[in-house]
Amino acid sequence: MSAVSLIERQQVKWDKLTSLLPKPTEALPRLNNLLKLCANLSYLKTGESIHAHLIVKDLLSRPEDAWQINSLINFYAKRGEAHHRARKLFDSMPERNVVSWCTLMKGYQDSGSDSEVLKLFKSMLLSFKSKPNEFVATVVIKSCSSSGRIKEGKQCHGCFLKHGLTSHEYVRNTLLYMYSSCSGAREAIRVLDDLPYCDLLAFNSALSGYLEHGGALGEALEVLRKMAIEEDLVWDEVTYMSSLKLCSSFRDLNMARQVHSRMVRLGFHCGDVNVSGALINMYGKCGKPLYAQRVYDGSTTHAQNIVLNTSIMDAYFQNKSYEEALNLFAKMENRDEVPPNEFTFAVLLNSVAELCLLKHGGLLHGLVVKSGFRSHVMVGNALVNMYAKSGSIQDAWKTFSGMNFRDVITWNVMICGFSHHGLGKEALEVFEEMMVAGEVPNRITFIGVLHACSHMGFVEQGRYYFHHLMKRFNVEPNLQHYTCVVGLLSKAGLFEEVESFMREAPVQWDVVAWSSLLNACYVRRNYSLGKKVAEYAIEMYPNNSGIYILLSNIHAKSKEWDGVARVRSLMKERRVKKEPGVSWICIRNQTHTFLSEDNQHSEIVLIYAKVKEVLSKIRPLGYSPDVAGGYHDVDAEQSESNLSYHSEKLAVAYGLMKTPENSPLYVTKNVRICDDCHSAIQLISRLSNRLIVVRDSNRFHHFQNGQCSCCDYW
Repeated sequence: MSAVSLIERQQVKWDKLTSLLPKPTEALPRLNNLLKLCANLSYLKTGESIHAHLIVKDLLSRPEDAWQINSLINFYAKRGEAHHRARKLFDSMPERNVVSWCTLMKGYQDSGSDSEVLKLFKSMLLSFKSKPNEFVATVVIKSCSSSGRIKEGKQCHGCFLKHGLTSHEYVRNTLLYMYSSCSGAREAIRVLDDLPYCDLLAFNSALSGYLEHGGALGEALEVLRKMAIEEDLVWDEVTYMSSLKLCSSFRDLNMARQVHSRMVRLGFHCGDVNVSGALINMYGKCGKPLYAQRVYDGSTTHAQNIVLNTSIMDAYFQNKSYEEALNLFAKMENRDEVPPNEFTFAVLLNSVAELCLLKHGGLLHGLVVKSGFRSHVMVGNALVNMYAKSGSIQDAWKTFSGMNFRDVITWNVMICGFSHHGLGKEALEVFEEMMVAGEVPNRITFIGVLHACSHMGFVEQGRYYFHHLMKRFNVEPNLQHYTCVVGLLSKAGLFEEVESFMREAPVQWDVVAWSSLLNACYVRRNYSLGKKVAEYAIEMYPNNSGIYILLSNIHAKSKEWDGVARVRSLMKERRVKKEPGVSWICIRNQTHTFLSEDNQHSEIVLIYAKVKEVLSKIRPLGYSPDVAGGYHDVDAEQSESNLSYHSEKLAVAYGLMKTPENSPLYVTKNVRICDDCHSAIQLISRLSNRLIVVRDSNRFHHFQNGQCSCCDYW
């Protein structure tokens, strides 16, 4: 049976398609059309049958057979065989035309082989037989753009200019996109300015390109401004989506409202899922989750669309409304019909992480497994982060170890998790594993590594990582890295080196760095330097209550009561209020919050009694209230009473009351745990035979058997 007969048997399948084609009288045009259909519909066997027929009929060996060979090249290229069968056909051609070159280039480009596109283009120019046309130019420039080859792109631009191809609309727009996306900002603006008339496609190309290149937001804004003053220019969905993305990048609420207003005023349909999602994301980034909620509520499809549901949850998450994000998920009525995806789980798990809700995280983990997202790297990263931030570093490690695929975020989360828990040795071991695995560390990696060295007092290792290893991996240190080094050196008591380092560092120090140094001065009892640092920091950051409190504590430790009074007076004069200590503990899926000397809790009388009982029991174990830092105008008994009812002690006492014996307690505090509570909870862990994990603003403390994971080096 001949190949033509086989084709006829496929006719039933293609009645609708072939009816749209002209009815040629010759077989070859018909075969070429059928090859195009085979390429578009992925009919491999039929296409191969046509190929066989052409070979049998000797219709592939003459110069005039170029058209059917081009059709075969297109067919195989679209089947993903540009490097094999398509290239073999191309190489066997007796004579090639510009379509032959362009078809194979497009095949290479579609397969991601941009370097092969450029090699083929060079061969085309050297053949001197075919001149490039506007289609070749578009393919070549796109390959330069997608592979970031701006140098080669400029050379190709010159070549196409020589051949008179830059007057074509698509070539100009592709050039615009290349320059804007590959950081050639000046060239892109020049191309844009040289255009006799800028159409929508040209503007969109430049705008999209600049947005793709993250460092060219200013240029993108300039393009948007030019578009806004073009009265006859009608924006389309691409324009609006790019504009919304630009507003999100700048986090500019005024610009966001102007773009949204234009959409509504000009009748653009904002109910589309993609547009609604972009609006929700934009308002979330601009700090207005309630605006995002209005967009969400106004969408008629949000109940049936997980993308919109995830977008609104993420908007609340970005604005630290973690409970609201979780509540939205709980309110989803049709969760079975519109199941969560990997992005949904990532938002939910990260929200749980920020709230330290370990049990909720465990329930979500079960839902992840049930939903089949267990092996997804994004979800795996969120699970590791959730367990680490919720206090269960063992479960974080177990999840990390069970991941089949890890990216740089996975490694970073585990390194930073160990570091945050004070397990510096383990963090550095994971870092070594990361390098053995061939993963390239980034700036986040080194923040975790330097923190690990700081927590453990590994000064020499920290110096090596900062001065040598970061250079080796081309990681430019930023303020966070320099601040880590300040913490590393000051906690080790190397204050002269710290002073020299801070003077010479090419950064503008912020309140975090000064607070780190000041805290080290307090812990290391270098009160003279601490006073100087505090006085300077207060001048720089007059509204930061933490600096005043540390300075007051330094004066109190030195028995300088006049200094304490001056600090208190200055705070009162400047209306600076001390941030209240707040601790919370989750018991039976309910979060209980405590303030220092709290009297709002429904069981506060019993809690106070429990605190008193526990403190009396740990006195024989060596507990002595740290009243040295108390105010001189408060007697010792009152000072001791004030210390007894700090928020973390209340939370621990409530946990002891409400949880089974020997079960672990997980407490979170918004500020740094005080010395007295640290000493007390150490002994409470020994008395109760429990693991007590306290997460404060700096790190985790694991109290067990009368010891803390920080080894009192904090």
